[in-house]
Amino acid sequence: MPEPTKLPVPVPSQDPKKKKSEEKPDEDVKDAAAKKKDEEKEGEELSEEDLQLKNELEMLIERLRELDTKLYRPALETLRTLIRTSTSSMTSVPKPLKFLHPHYPGLQTLYETWPVSDDKSLFADILSVLAMTYSDTQPRGTLRYRLLSASLQPSSPLSEPGSWGHEYVRHLAAELGEEYNSRELDEAGVEKESEEESTVPGTVDDLRNLAIECATFLLQHNAEPDAVDLLEELEIVDKVVEIVDENTYERVCQYMIRCVNLLPPPDDVSFLRTAHLIYAKHNKFPQALALSIRLGDQDLIRKDFNAPANPSMKKQLAFLLARAQVPKEWLEAPAEDGMDDGETELPEDLLECLSNTRLSTQFKEFGKELNVLEPKSLEDVYKSHLENTRTATANVDSAKANLAGTFVNAFVNAGFGNDKLMAKAEEGNSWVYKNKDHGMLSATASLGLSVLWDTDEGLSQVDKYTYSSEEHIKAGAFLAFGILNSGVRTEADAALALLGEYVENKSVSLKTSAIIGLGLAYAGAQRADIMDLVLPYVADEGVSMEIASLTSLALGFIFVGSGNGEIASTILQTLMEREDKYLDEKWARYMVLGLSLLYLGLQEGADATIATLKAIEHQIAQTAAVLVDMCSFAGTGNVLKVQELLHYCDEHIDKSPKEKKDDKDTTPEEPPKDDTFQAFAVIGIALVAMGEEIGSEMSLRQFNHLMHYGEPIVRKAVPLALGLVSASNPQLPIMDTLSKYSHDNDLQVALNAIFAMGLIGAGTNNARLAQMLRQLAGYYYKEPDCLFMVRIAQGLVHMGKGTITINPFFSDRSIMSRTAVAGLLATLTAFTDAKGFILDRYHWMLYFLVPAMYPRFLMTLDEELNNIPVTVRVGQAVDVVGQAGKPRTISGFQTHSTPVRLGTTERAELATEEYIPFAHVLEGFVILQKNPGWEKEDKMDI
Repeated sequence: MPEPTKLPVPVPSQDPKKKKSEEKPDEDVKDAAAKKKDEEKEGEELSEEDLQLKNELEMLIERLRELDTKLYRPALETLRTLIRTSTSSMTSVPKPLKFLHPHYPGLQTLYETWPVSDDKSLFADILSVLAMTYSDTQPRGTLRYRLLSASLQPSSPLSEPGSWGHEYVRHLAAELGEEYNSRELDEAGVEKESEEESTVPGTVDDLRNLAIECATFLLQHNAEPDAVDLLEELEIVDKVVEIVDENTYERVCQYMIRCVNLLPPPDDVSFLRTAHLIYAKHNKFPQALALSIRLGDQDLIRKDFNAPANPSMKKQLAFLLARAQVPKEWLEAPAEDGMDDGETELPEDLLECLSNTRLSTQFKEFGKELNVLEPKSLEDVYKSHLENTRTATANVDSAKANLAGTFVNAFVNAGFGNDKLMAKAEEGNSWVYKNKDHGMLSATASLGLSVLWDTDEGLSQVDKYTYSSEEHIKAGAFLAFGILNSGVRTEADAALALLGEYVENKSVSLKTSAIIGLGLAYAGAQRADIMDLVLPYVADEGVSMEIASLTSLALGFIFVGSGNGEIASTILQTLMEREDKYLDEKWARYMVLGLSLLYLGLQEGADATIATLKAIEHQIAQTAAVLVDMCSFAGTGNVLKVQELLHYCDEHIDKSPKEKKDDKDTTPEEPPKDDTFQAFAVIGIALVAMGEEIGSEMSLRQFNHLMHYGEPIVRKAVPLALGLVSASNPQLPIMDTLSKYSHDNDLQVALNAIFAMGLIGAGTNNARLAQMLRQLAGYYYKEPDCLFMVRIAQGLVHMGKGTITINPFFSDRSIMSRTAVAGLLATLTAFTDAKGFILDRYHWMLYFLVPAMYPRFLMTLDEELNNIPVTVRVGQAVDVVGQAGKPRTISGFQTHSTPVRLGTTERAELATEEYIPFAHVLEGFVILQKNPGWEKEDKMDI
C-alpha cells in the first residue's frame, strides 16, 4: 500500500505527529480487513430468497459465457425479466442491479467478443441498464449501450426506454443532455479530455430521436417539466407540440411560459411561440391570443382573433385586445391576403368591445356597487386633524397648496366625473382662477382626469374652456381632451379633430398641449395620419428643443413598441444635426425617451439604433443608448442586461469643467461631463427586472447597495426605481425603505422617495402608507416642495378611491401593457430633474401617468354584455406550476359577489360551476356562459 504524502515539517525529529503518520498504513490495512469482514457478514446475512436470486443471476451470466449460442437468448430474456420485475423501496438500489454490479466489467468484455446479432442487441439493452450503477466511473454508459442496441437492431422495434422504468428514463435523459453538450463543445473546438471508453455512437439525429421517446414517456408519467427541459437541452423544444395530448398540454404550456423569463434570447421567444402553437392546436383562443400579444406579432394576433367562430368568444378576445391597447387596424385583413375570415369591416358589437367605449359606464357602475361614487374632498384625503403639525402659523405657499389640491382632487376622483372642485363647480369656475399662470393649465387639465374615459359627457364639460381668452386655460383644455380620450377609441375621432388644428399654433403652450394631448389620446394606436401631422416638428430646427422633444415623446406614446423606422431615423437625424447647446438642454432626455419607447420590448430589434447612436459625438448619445437598451428589454428579467446597467452605475464622473492652466493655454475648455445616463441606468434595472418576481427581489438588494455607495445622481434615482418595480403593489419592505429615504439629507432623494411612496400605493388606499404620508406632511411643513410632493403622493394612494391601478402587468401578471410602461417612464423622467420640471412650471407632467391608469376590477357579463352578479373567490395568487395533482391556485380567499376589486397580486376564481367563463383569467371584463350541466345536477340533488 503506498504511503500517504506527509506534510513538510521544519525539523523532522521534533514533529509530534511523525509517529502517528508512520502508523497510518497499519490502520489502513485494519480498515480493509474490517471492510472484508463486513462484506462476508453481509453475504451471510442475505435472506434465502436473496441468496437464491444472486445464485440464479450468476448462473445466467455463466450461461452467457458458454459456447452454445442457443443458451444466450433464454438467459438474456430471463435476465431482462428479473431486472424489470424487481421491486424495492424508493431509497435502495434494486437487488438484481446490486448483485450484477461486480460482474459489469466482465460482461462488457464478453459483449465485445459476440458477433452482431439480435442477441447482442438485447445484451446491449441489458448492459445499458447495468451501466447506471457505474455512471460515476464510466460516464454516459447507459446512453452508449442504448444506442449500440438500436444500431444492432435497426429493423425490428426496440423495447421502449420506459419499459425499464422511470429512473432509467431520467438517467438516460441526463446522459443525452451531457452528450449533446459535449458534441456542441467539440464542434466549437473546445479541447476536453478523451473518454475512449464512453465513446457514444450515433448521430445528433439519433440523440434527438431518443430524446423524443424519453420525453413522450415523461409526459405520460406526470413529469412535464423534465420532458420540456430535455427537449430544450437538445434544441428541439418545438417537437413538444407533436407529443402533447389533451391531458398534458396545459401543464406543459404553463411550465414553458414560466420559463420564459429565465431564458436568454432567442430561446425565450421560441418558448412563447411553441406554447402558442400548442394552445392554438387545442383551440384555447384566449391563452393563444395572450401569447400573441406578448410576442407583439401582428399577423398572429389577427389570426388568433379570427380563429373562433363563437361570437361571445370573439367579444372576450376583443376585451383582451382593448386592455392591451392593440390597434384595431391590425385585425382587419390586408386586401392582398385574400383571406375569407378577416373581414375588412368589423361588426358593431365587436368594435364596441375593441374600442373600450363601455369602460366609463362600467367603471361608474363598479363605483356604485362598491359605494364609492360620492366625491371625496381634499380634507377627506389629507385628514389634517391627524397630522402632527407643530405650529398652526406655518408659512404655507397658498398657490402651491392650491396646485397640490388640483392634482389630489383629480387623482382621487378620477373617472367618476363628479368631483367638487372642477366637474361640479359653479359657472365661471372659481377653482381654475385660484391658481396662478401655469397652475391654471394643470387645473383645467385636471378636469380631463375627472371625466376620464367618458368621451360623451366629458367632451362637453371640457369644451367650454377652449373658448377662454386665457392662454393657459385653453392649453389645459387641450391637455384635458387628450387625457379623457386615453385608451378609448371612438369613430368620431374627436381628439384629432379638436387638437389637430392647434398643432401649428404659434403659442408654445397651446402647441405643446395639443401635441401631448394627441400623444395621450392615441397612445399605442400607431396612427400614420397623426405621425404625418406632427413628425415635421421633430426635425424642424426653427422650433425650440421643448417642442421638438415633446413631439418626439408624443410619437413615442403613439408608436410604442412598433420599431417605426421613419420616426426613429428622424429623431436620430435631429440628434446628429442639432447644435450642442440645444442637446445640452434638459429637454433632450425627452427626445431620446421618445426614440426609446419605439423599441419597448423589441429586444434585439433595437441593435441597429444603438449602433447608430455610437456615431453621435454629443454626450446625450450615452443617455440615449442606455434608454434604448433598457426599453428594448423591459419586463424580460434579463440578468445580463441588469448587470450591464449596474456597470453604468459604478462609474465615478468628474463633473467639474477642466480649467485652463494659464492664460497661454489654448486648449478649449471642456464642458462638464453629463451623468444623466446613470439615473436612467438605475431606473432601467427596475424596468428590466420588474417582469419577474425573483429578479424584482434581487434588484431590491442592488438598490440598497447603490443607495449606500452610489453617486448623488444614482441615489436620487433609486427611490424612483423602487416605485417602478412595485407600482400599485405596496410591499412592507419597500414601504419601510422608502419611508427611510423620505427623511434623507439630500432633499432631491427625499422628494423622489415621497413620490415613489405614492407610486407603490397608487389606487390601493393602503392605510399604513396613508399614515406615513400624514406624518411626512407634519415633518415637512416648512418645506413647500416636499409638502407639495406629500400631497401628490396622498392623492395617488387614494387614486380613483382605491379602484384604479397603475401596475403595467395584467392578465394574471403575464402581459405587460406597453402604453402603461410608456406613461410610467415619462413620469419618472420628469423626476430625474424634479426641480427643472415638476417643481417648475411643468407640473402637468404628472398627467403622464394617465396611460398607465386602469380600473382594477372583475366585471362578469352575460353573452349580451349585461352585468350579471356571480359568486367568486378572491385570494392571493399561488404559483402552482410543476406541482403534482391539482393544487389550489389561490390562498386565504374570501367569497364575494361580482363586481369585485382585485389587488395586484390577487387572483379570482368562480365559486360554483353554474357558469363557464370565456376568459382564461378572471380579470377585467369576463363573459360567462351558462353551464348546461349545472341545472341537471341541482335536480339530481333534490
